[in-house]
Amino acid sequence: MSQVAYQPSMLDVTDAPPSLGPLSGQLRRHPLSHGAWVDHLPGWVHGSDQVLDVLLRDVPWRAERRTMYDTEVDVPRLLCWYGTGRPLPHPVLLTAREALTQHYADELGEPFVTAGMCLYRDGRDSVTWHGDTQGRSAHIDTMVAIVSFGSPRQLLLRPRGGGTSLRFPLGHGDLVVMGGSCQRTWEHAIPKTTRPVGSRVSVQFRPTGVA
Repeated sequence: MSQVAYQPSMLDVTDAPPSLGPLSGQLRRHPLSHGAWVDHLPGWVHGSDQVLDVLLRDVPWRAERRTMYDTEVDVPRLLCWYGTGRPLPHPVLLTAREALTQHYADELGEPFVTAGMCLYRDGRDSVTWHGDTQGRSAHIDTMVAIVSFGSPRQLLLRPRGGGTSLRFPLGHGDLVVMGGSCQRTWEHAIPKTTRPVGSRVSVQFRPTGVA
């Protein structure tokens, strides 16, 4: 893969190893309709641009093609999947997954075990409206926790079928957790933008059987 440029955060420049802030008392919950909710915590990962540098360099990013309306098209982002037991490319990601498992133990009742990763190279990369409903999340409440690295992009959420959307700018170490019925009753997207933006990596932690 060619070298991908990104824009460092002037608010997150540090020589210290990357670390996590606290979750308890810091996450802000946004109740949605139909039993869905979203937790949001900006800047959870300190030194996040150090992590981004490792992800851009060491993750085996791949391009995919998918069939849409009988035509095969490029997926507008690069992807990598870390299944159960596969070592993660940076130790702070393992720490983050363990911290999220511990924090949400009472609500989720099971650990986060996988890590899907998406690389949005610039404003032309995107993901359309969807819910993570391949697997158990099509039938039961669950959680998907997303940690973002790099230039902020807008995460949009709206009720399934349309409606007023919410937006969360996610970049430099920000955390968002979609829970309850969110994957079934709401949709989310990362729209394209004509603004000049650097690279962003989204790391999505999920329980087993959720994709």
